[in-house]
Parts: sequence; structure tokens; C-alpha cells
Amino acid sequence: MIGTAPFRLLVTGAASGIGAALVRRLAGPGLQVLLHTRRNIDGLAAVAEAVQSAGGRVETLTGDLGDPDLPAALVDGAASAFGALDAVVANAGWADRTPLLDAALTKVDDAHVGIARSFVALAQAAAPHLRESPAGRMVAVSAFGPHVFRPGVMTFPATAAAKAALETHVRALAFELAADGVTVNAVAPGFIQKDPGTHAAVTPELRAKVTAGIPMGRMGTSDEVAAVIAFLLSRDAGYVSGQVIHVNGGLV
Repeated sequence: MIGTAPFRLLVTGAASGIGAALVRRLAGPGLQVLLHTRRNIDGLAAVAEAVQSAGGRVETLTGDLGDPDLPAALVDGAASAFGALDAVVANAGWADRTPLLDAALTKVDDAHVGIARSFVALAQAAAPHLRESPAGRMVAVSAFGPHVFRPGVMTFPATAAAKAALETHVRALAFELAADGVTVNAVAPGFIQKDPGTHAAVTPELRAKVTAGIPMGRMGTSDEVAAVIAFLLSRDAGYVSGQVIHVNGGLV
């Protein structure tokens, strides 16, 4: 939970799952947060209510991160509403299991634009504000996909490629912003239990098979990933940058 001192935050994909769990974990009187979703208006409203109930301040904005103008609009909206911006969490994304040889090239393009390119656009827009923050932070949510291609584990080729690019952007930005005291990191979740009623890349029929391939024998929770992101946003993580931290139950 954030204390009483203002902490100005932007979270994409905040209406459910990891994004929603993070915001609920951080909710407190000092939190000032702009929440984004592409289209889950009801989920976003519920998360916004949780922030307000905890004494925080909230703004919301909807849109597709494939829109080249949206990343700057999100950053400008947060900075204008709160007077500053301390942190950005790029959580929005999706999983596509289509084999590359069968994938329409437009799907490949969409993955790179919506995941990797939008992160760079967010960083470019946010960097001037984060440099002014006493503890500027950026965290991107990647995935296990770029790291695990083996029998028995589902693959998400186009998504994985975009996430791999995302992780490279994280390292490059960490290097470029280090002198300003801004940290940039990524968290790579494994198979995470989705919120009830939301889209899940893992169907109920595949759940047992998926779980059998996880060394810990279970799927993770959104809150377990959110806990790691919350640490990376904290002052305690001031010397952690350019890292990809895996939260995956031992999936290697």
C-alpha cells in the first residue's frame, strides 16, 4: 500500500488481472493513478472504486495501444491531472497461440505495435516527467513466452517475439535513463490464473496439462506478480534496473 505522500502512477491494462491486482495492492491515500483499459469499462470502474475507497485519486482513459497517439495521451493525461508522474507500468497485452507459419502478417505487426512499440512510445512521452521524479520508475510486463520453447509447453510465437523486443527495449531504456536515477525493469509471469469471467489463454480443458508442466504444480496468481511489480516501484528497488524478473513457479 502506498503511504500518504503522493505517488503519481500510470497503469495500462488496469481493468483486470495483474494490472488490477497491482492497483488494489498499492491503493492508499497517497496514490494518484491513471487507469487504462482497451474496452473493459466495468472492470476499470471496479478498480477505480477500490482506489477511491482507500482514499486515493483516480483518472481513467480507454483506448487501443495500437493507436499511435494513445501512449502520449495517457502520459499527458496523468501528468496534467496529477501535476507530475513518478511511475509507468506497461501491463496491457494479449496472448496469441497461432503458429507463425499460419499467422497473418497483420497479426504479427499488431503484436509488435501494441506491445513493443507502444512501450517505447510510453517511455518517450514519460521520460521528461520520470527524470523530474525523486524515484522515477518504469516496469513492463513481459511473459515466459520468449524464454520457453519446448515440448509440453504452449507457445505464443507472435506475442513472444513482441515480448522479446519489449525486454530489449527495457534494457536499452535502463541504460539510457540510469544517469537520471530512473529505473526500468520487466516482470515475466508464467501461467497466471485469470480473473473469473475474463478471457483466458488457457482453457479449462488445458488447465490440467498446463499445471502438470509447472514445477510448483500450480498456476500463479495475479497478486503474486503484482507483489514483484510493487517492489520494483518502491524506493527499496532503487539499484535494480535493466532486469527481467521471472515469476513462474520454476518454469525454465
